Amino acid sequence: MIIEGKETRIQIEGKIYHCALDITMSYISGKWKTVILWYLRKEPRRFSELNRQIPQITEKMLSLQLKELEADGIVSRTIYAEVPPRVEYALTDFGKTMLPMLEEIAAWGRALAKSRGSLVEKA
Repeated sequence: MIIEGKETRIQIEGKIYHCALDITMSYISGKWKTVILWYLRKEPRRFSELNRQIPQITEKMLSLQLKELEADGIVSRTIYAEVPPRVEYALTDFGKTMLPMLEEIAAWGRALAKSRGSLVEKA
């Protein structure tokens, strides 16, 4: 990116990014991360809840995406000492900073659906 006439890169934790959008996309890229974040935006969820809410995702992919989001500090994982053990996922304070962006992305999608799509009832 060009800042004050100089070609500049951004370095975060050893990774080089070409622009701010490149940084954002590295955190939320992929088919499922934004969907997972959407379902975590209001309250913590258990793995099985997320799996039910996103029926197209495999358990392996959900687990992988949650691990990546946790490693990036966006999602926290809490294990409760119960029988059987209960695990909940929630947005961290850092993850919550993404909510305005997610709301805007969702609003854009709703507007697109309204102008180009139609509602189809689930069978």
